[in-house]
Amino acid sequence: MRQKALVICPGRGTYNKDELGYLRRYHADKDYFIQMLDDYRTQQGQEPVSVLDARGAYSLQDHTRGDNASALIYACAYADFLSIDRDKFDIVAVTGNSMGWYVALACAGVLSANGGIQVVNTMGSLMHAHALGGQVIYPFVEENWQEIDGRKAELIALTQQIDDLYISIELGGMLVFAGADAALDVLMKRLEPQDRFPLRLPNHGAFHTKMMEPMAEKGREALKEALFQNPAVPLIDGRGKIWTPYSTDATELYDYTLRHQVCNTYDFMRAVQVGVKEFAPDCLIVLGPGSTLGGAVAQSLLFMKWQGMESKGDFIARQNENPFVISMGVNEQRALV
Repeated sequence: MRQKALVICPGRGTYNKDELGYLRRYHADKDYFIQMLDDYRTQQGQEPVSVLDARGAYSLQDHTRGDNASALIYACAYADFLSIDRDKFDIVAVTGNSMGWYVALACAGVLSANGGIQVVNTMGSLMHAHALGGQVIYPFVEENWQEIDGRKAELIALTQQIDDLYISIELGGMLVFAGADAALDVLMKRLEPQDRFPLRLPNHGAFHTKMMEPMAEKGREALKEALFQNPAVPLIDGRGKIWTPYSTDATELYDYTLRHQVCNTYDFMRAVQVGVKEFAPDCLIVLGPGSTLGGAVAQSLLFMKWQGMESKGDFIARQNENPFVISMGVNEQRALV
């Protein structure tokens, strides 16, 4: 019997130094797909993804810039999606984090593989060329992933105290702030150091805030509604709304993707929780590259006490016994799918 799987697509910040060569390592059998991406990028006057992936050394400046990072992550994530063994897994729904929403659209069949690179590359390039501000990530949980009393409310309150500061993403036990550079400078001074946090994310703009309204408009001008069709499998967006194959209005989905989604908080935690509650999957498959999203997924489960899990220790014990969250960016777990 096939296992029911909820597929989760990663966003920006997941193709890092350790992921260099990801396409070559895992997807040498997908020349047709990678060549299509390379041809598209070449037509845009951009470096092909296969060349970026095959670089001799990782470059923070080149590999994290929006126009390159978005295409690389799409290439790796969608290729991972194609690699899932459909004889073992029945994909019951798809969701994603931030830029991962665009990847999820392709995985769910709203966009073709070519349509996916058009959307991802266009929005990534627009963000690189025109985006303002940046993002800072900070946790409201302690080392065992237990919520610190009152911490989340305190952090949210900072958006009322500091001009041009917003909550960009609800990311499990962390909040991603976004805003103007001056606002982030003030925020960095206000936040108490905790391990490597507060962390300013390199080459990120003020995603999912009203500062992105000009980018959303440019995206709608560049990308036509005809690229979008109804999903083949249910799709869960950054509000927790489910788009089903038979009830979706493709015009509304296009508008959400290139208007609301760009300019409003992306609640990834809610998307995961809705997916688990509504579809009761046997496992969650987190596409690569990287494995950084796994913690946020796990924390999202803990906050709803999924199957009695309440702490990091509970989650690790469950994973060791029978993995519920399978990250394709981790070699050992990749072998399971």
